[in-house]
Amino acid sequence: MKISWLEISQRIKNELNQLEEEGNNISELRTEWQQIENAKVSVDDFKNNAEAFYQKLENYSSSDKNFENEPSSWDEILSQSNFKASEVPTFSQSFIEDRILGGWLGRSAGCLLGKPVEKTQRPGIKELLSSNKTWPISDYISGVGIPDSLLQKYPWNRHSGKESLKENIECMTEDDDMNYSMINLSIYENFGDEFSTENIIQTWLDVMPVLTTYTAERVAYVNAINGFLPPETATNRNPYREWIGAQIRADVWGWMSPAQPARAAEFAWWDARVSHVRNGIYGEIFFAAAIAASFKLDKVQDIINEALSFVPPKSRFAKAIRFVLSIPVQEQSWDDTVDSLYQKFGMYHWVHTINNAALVVAALLSAKGNYERAICNVVMGGWDTDCNGATVGSIMGTMLGAKKLPSKWIDPLNNRIRSSIKGFDNALLSDLAKRTAKLSKYSH
Repeated sequence: MKISWLEISQRIKNELNQLEEEGNNISELRTEWQQIENAKVSVDDFKNNAEAFYQKLENYSSSDKNFENEPSSWDEILSQSNFKASEVPTFSQSFIEDRILGGWLGRSAGCLLGKPVEKTQRPGIKELLSSNKTWPISDYISGVGIPDSLLQKYPWNRHSGKESLKENIECMTEDDDMNYSMINLSIYENFGDEFSTENIIQTWLDVMPVLTTYTAERVAYVNAINGFLPPETATNRNPYREWIGAQIRADVWGWMSPAQPARAAEFAWWDARVSHVRNGIYGEIFFAAAIAASFKLDKVQDIINEALSFVPPKSRFAKAIRFVLSIPVQEQSWDDTVDSLYQKFGMYHWVHTINNAALVVAALLSAKGNYERAICNVVMGGWDTDCNGATVGSIMGTMLGAKKLPSKWIDPLNNRIRSSIKGFDNALLSDLAKRTAKLSKYSH
């Protein structure tokens, strides 16, 4: 599968950012790339120059002294983590089924809330919704009463954004944040505990259209088509290797491992390494462990602390979560909290793992156990609105259970979800939850 030179150019820019985030001084490389971009040469010469420069980036020897603090292998991650094994509680089947259904419903509603304004950032979201007096957010986003001039300035997400508006909702619309939950459910149904990273990438090729993948997953998919195997699918020309893609794939591993965060974390690692390294992997490990812990813990800070024990403590990801824990999220206004996060992590791309994970944790803490407040706050925070709404909704839904979720958010879903994944379109969310519960490892 060929990649356009416009995409190659974008990947080079993102690779430069990635190298800089890893601690490298790349000012000379940036200057060299700017000269290539500005040179008045033929298209063919530009392509050749860009390709030569990309090869130079591939051969770049990173001077990042922090690599030893941010390993990608499971054994090294485990050696640096400080989790302590504990006895698994005994749960009834009805308890597990209610919590897992809560996760599926909560994730869907949170994703749907953030979907219309994905790619519109915080100031734009506020300007849009202030115009029809629906700011601060307290319900699904509505387009009623918003001037056409603002909709031209901030168009709804072209991928099902209009279908996700309050006045148009008929079900959970198709979204990659939900597709991966279905894919991972299918993988475990087919391969069980012994599933491999190779099983995952092959399943992607078998059931998922390539154009429903983005950033790191698109790169990994195309790498697989071109004959690369994991973990090279994650590393070959992949400047998105620490972006949010793996983080949105964590949920099923947590739902299948009630009160067993170590099991969830290891499953998440096998999945994440298809497309990510280092902090990109930690995002999936962290949230899989958090969801697993949500079955037994009812305080968000306890859940966060347990999940954090699986992340290398000197990593940028761990430092970001500890920063959130260090600020008075529950005492100050939500705007003040978000301002602090933008000041601290605003250098990251809006779909990077680290900044979005920090925003998710802050929203969970700010909500004080209130589902609506949690998903509304995280969407008002901007960055990757549908991904973050989904993750916050999943953790809150798992922690509370389906019976405690507000009908205001759940009823509009009509228990139905659309999907581009083969065999899952128009599935019932309750059926997906039952299938997940059937596979979960718990005592009863």
